[in-house]
Amino acid sequence: MGENPAKNHYAQLNHGEENEMDIFGYKTQGCRRALCIAGYILSCGALRLLFYWKPEWDVWLNCIRCSLEEADIVLLRTTDEFQIYSRKTVTWISVSAFIKSRLDNPATAEEDSIFSKAIMKPSLQVKTIQVQKIRYVWNIYAKEFQKAGILEDHYTCSAIHAKFGSGLTCSEQNVRRVICGPNSIDVPVIPIWKLLIKEVLNPFYVFQLFSVCLWFAEDYMEYATAIIIMSLLSVLLTVYDLRQQSIKLHRLVESHNNTMVTVCRNKEGFQELESHHLVPGDVLVLKEGKTLLPCDAILISGQCTVNESMLTGESIPVTKTHLPQTDNFKPWRMYCAEDYKKHVLFCGTEVIQTKADDKGVVKAVVLRTGFNTAKGDLVRSILYPKPMNFKLYRDALRFLMCLIAFAAIGMIYAVCVFALNGEEAGEVVKKALDVITIAVPPALPAALTTGVIYTQRRLKKKGIFCISPQRINVCGQLNLICFDKTGTLTEDGLDLWGLLPSERNCFQDIHRFPADHSLPWGPVFRAMAVCHSLIVWKGKIQGDPLDVKMFEATNWVIDDSSRHQIEGQGSTHATVVRPGPKASCAPVEGVTILHQFPFSSALQRMSVIAQEIGGDQQVFTKGAPEVIAMLCRAETVPSNFESKLLFYTAQGFRVIGLACKSLQAEKPPTDLTREEVESDLTFLGLLIMENRLKRETKPVLEELSAACIRSVMVTGDNIQTAVTVAKNAGMISPTHRVILVEADKVPGSFAASITWKPLEENKIEDYRSLEDASQTERRIKLALGSGQYHFAMSGKSYQIVEQHFRHLLPCFKNNFFFPPLLLIGTVFARMSPGQKSSLVEEFQKLDYFVGMCGDGANDCGALKVAHAGISLSEQEASVASPFTSRTPSIACVPELIREGRAALVTSFCMFKYMALYSTIQYLGVLLLYWQLNSFGNYQFLFQDLAITTVIGVTMSFTAAYPKLVPYRPPSQLISPPLLLSVVLNILFSLSMQIFGFVVVQEQPWYSKTDIHSACLSMNNDMENSSSSLGLHGVRDGAHEQTDNGFKSYENTTVWLLSTINCLIVALVFSKGKPFRQPIYTNYVFILVLLGQLGICLFLVFADIDDLYSKMDLVCTPTTWRISMVVMLAVTFAVSFLVEEAVIENRPLWLLLKKTFRYHSRSHYKKLQHMLEQDSAWPPLNETFFSDTVTITVEGNMGGHSNPTFDSSEDSL
Repeated sequence: MGENPAKNHYAQLNHGEENEMDIFGYKTQGCRRALCIAGYILSCGALRLLFYWKPEWDVWLNCIRCSLEEADIVLLRTTDEFQIYSRKTVTWISVSAFIKSRLDNPATAEEDSIFSKAIMKPSLQVKTIQVQKIRYVWNIYAKEFQKAGILEDHYTCSAIHAKFGSGLTCSEQNVRRVICGPNSIDVPVIPIWKLLIKEVLNPFYVFQLFSVCLWFAEDYMEYATAIIIMSLLSVLLTVYDLRQQSIKLHRLVESHNNTMVTVCRNKEGFQELESHHLVPGDVLVLKEGKTLLPCDAILISGQCTVNESMLTGESIPVTKTHLPQTDNFKPWRMYCAEDYKKHVLFCGTEVIQTKADDKGVVKAVVLRTGFNTAKGDLVRSILYPKPMNFKLYRDALRFLMCLIAFAAIGMIYAVCVFALNGEEAGEVVKKALDVITIAVPPALPAALTTGVIYTQRRLKKKGIFCISPQRINVCGQLNLICFDKTGTLTEDGLDLWGLLPSERNCFQDIHRFPADHSLPWGPVFRAMAVCHSLIVWKGKIQGDPLDVKMFEATNWVIDDSSRHQIEGQGSTHATVVRPGPKASCAPVEGVTILHQFPFSSALQRMSVIAQEIGGDQQVFTKGAPEVIAMLCRAETVPSNFESKLLFYTAQGFRVIGLACKSLQAEKPPTDLTREEVESDLTFLGLLIMENRLKRETKPVLEELSAACIRSVMVTGDNIQTAVTVAKNAGMISPTHRVILVEADKVPGSFAASITWKPLEENKIEDYRSLEDASQTERRIKLALGSGQYHFAMSGKSYQIVEQHFRHLLPCFKNNFFFPPLLLIGTVFARMSPGQKSSLVEEFQKLDYFVGMCGDGANDCGALKVAHAGISLSEQEASVASPFTSRTPSIACVPELIREGRAALVTSFCMFKYMALYSTIQYLGVLLLYWQLNSFGNYQFLFQDLAITTVIGVTMSFTAAYPKLVPYRPPSQLISPPLLLSVVLNILFSLSMQIFGFVVVQEQPWYSKTDIHSACLSMNNDMENSSSSLGLHGVRDGAHEQTDNGFKSYENTTVWLLSTINCLIVALVFSKGKPFRQPIYTNYVFILVLLGQLGICLFLVFADIDDLYSKMDLVCTPTTWRISMVVMLAVTFAVSFLVEEAVIENRPLWLLLKKTFRYHSRSHYKKLQHMLEQDSAWPPLNETFFSDTVTITVEGNMGGHSNPTFDSSEDSL
């Protein structure tokens, strides 16, 4: 072949994306395939089932390695820690029917597109694979699989307008449609039979099937039937739940696939077609009226207002502007930077208003189709959720492996004992296999999920909904919560507090709202009237709450109903604002908003070009005051600008800067660039908004602090405002100091600098401190020495630190600042959505268990990445978050942590109990195997069904403890206290059973052959006792009773001891405080235990012939029965004492840790220890410089972001 197959055998799919995978090429080999088919037949399908569970084994045994180009089978492996394999078959698509007459010139818009590079000649076929609903095609030239349903990123702005502005031809569209597939987010309702088969083939149910078959072979009919009934109920409930989810998801997306759209055809004009025929490169014509977008598209002409609540969680209209026609060499997304989404219409969002420009129609180029779109990505995240990596689940699997190893030892023992005693081979095999079903209880996985199910129900009653139940246990480990500010810690709405106008570079008297006199007409009034992106929708003014409050203060109204004549541009659709009935007298009829530059979180500002009716054009800009001041002419900015800004932000106000300038009408407004518009501005003043804390915020943060759960604020607001809100909320104590961390790039080099300086509170009077500098310095040093300080930093500084100062060195040198910043950072301001996600992931790298609480608007990425994302929005965007609170309050956070801790402890209790129950039964059976005996079927049934199943269901009823204690429950099964608890209780049980087994054989009434000797002996030799205690077991016809092989004194003794021992461990392991309510509050569980104990004691002391015969018990003297009760009482006392005095003795374990100098392996704990040793930390009023080597960080900061949608931070 000329190429080394091994060299091209491997590649990466979706490199650098969240769903990155390794891909390996394989070719099916006939002889291997034949051998595997023979194996399926000989193993009665067991080998095929194994391949179903392990697809990589299927590929490795059926195929041989080859290059990806030759492969007919590909093996995919996720690049995360789970490394999950999947097998995909390569398929071929023929396009010859569409380009047969144009062999020399394939019907594609240009030669460098994936559509021309994927077509193999002369066969005119395309090689494809389908992975998680996405179609990939083989690029012949790049020798790799690439996504088909997207427009490539390499196009420039001018290229998109030039190549796609006129639309595709019919033949081009046909070829693309065949290669890309239909533009549909098709989630079919999964047939019940498919769900049933998939559920039944779960290894847990396969093991249950094996157990049931074995029990039927041993005539253990009753329990086998009970397990079948319970398993069927479990399977049917699961299938019903999955079916309902499938129907719900199908209904969510079905409307997307059935819409009619208008497209522009090259040389053929406009054409109506169904939306599932759309392909990347098509030109979509958007008409007036509401439209649900069936794909992602780049707006190339006109302007749109869309409702993106499906993606962002907020029903705030968002303005979209057309892609500029700039002639440059940068790809369009790189050119537009973070603002690219202001030109993209996302699938699933609703266009509520369109505004055509001088070109006459609003047009958009299809960017992505099907599951490649924003909505498709959201649906795929539901269909293919990221697996959870939690120590409990990994340890549970390891523990299960240990039980299997334990069972293997028992099997060998059983084979040896029965084979040496000459038992039949079939009987030996049955007894040996029986040991597995005893040592590894089939009900174990079901028992572990009961606690989570009950917790989910309790959360639902409290208004907290969960779509990812496996994350509930993780909530019990949370030790850091990131909070968004606006709408989460503070009220959603903003109140207009005041306006500080500026004239001739001096601030004037403040204008308070509401005021007796209205705001005078002038530039500031005009800015408030037009510098917004509001629209009239459903008869109401809709838009950003800040814009609404600002506009309402003017008492003007929006006239958005007609077309308006604009000088030099003819008739166009523009928004006009006019004085309302309550407005003060204005010298103009109205103001027309000609063009908008929407708010950008990257630029932290928005601008409009407006024109008074009959007047000149003007630019009005509003945004972050620091940014606005930099865009203004220096002579217009007041000299005390910084001090005034600090004065208001220090009080927690949200401050907005306003500016304007006159515009010469040399070019149409739509042809002006943002850089031209937003320069040489005149500073107008500061708009001051009040954002109040929610009533629940401070108590909740105090509760979390008392529980040693760290709180961090991650916001898009001003840093000073954020710090003030953090102090008011109790996130930062009044006595603690705040250190501002500022990082900047060094001009003219690749290096960066980082500066640490105290953020001083500003005094109300002129910012003059009453203390002198030396006193201030001493006070700061004292606070720093006691560790009472917090870092605050902006998103810009965070990004620079991420790039330049993250290298981990053994000591604190120039570039070892990133982890300490995360360790002590409390306020992260001016953070973009991508930076929020990155921050959460960086906290996770330090081994924090991170919760994220936000209102869903710009927190979707962070909510998805966090261990527990809690959305306070009930919009559809909450599907990105595992938890959604019906009440928009952070009170749900401690509630979730409480329930998570209770669920985690319940899981541990259940695991310990199930492990002990199976071990107790296992030890009892092995003891009886020594005498070629075992438990009877009804004895097994009583232990398995009447005892364990009922306990397993009721033990989890215990509710969460109302108070959060300042430590967390253990996160892993393989921990010294838990292992010690299990091992000691196994030893106690083993000791008691062996003691009973041996001592009963030493009794004078014991007989190995005569199972009635005890009662006869008692009748003859215990006259004194008989008068007081009575005779037990002397019954007519006793000698005629036949023994079925199970009855013996050892069997009776061991079974009674092991059965009541199960009750003992259930009570001992049922933890109450500090994570769950005291066990006596679980009335059902206590009643069940008392009832079971009563029945067991009745069986001990009863002397009912039929009952004993049915249960395979034999009569023993009363003294022996009392002896057994004493043995059980001693075991209970010892077990309870050890559990309370040793296992649950937290001070003892802390002392042992200290004695043996045990240090936590968590990175953040190690870092804390290192910082405590460094007296020079933190540096204060110092500047450090990085090395010139930097780490390249993508625009989204490496955090999770929806590859097709990253909502903008809508805060100024």
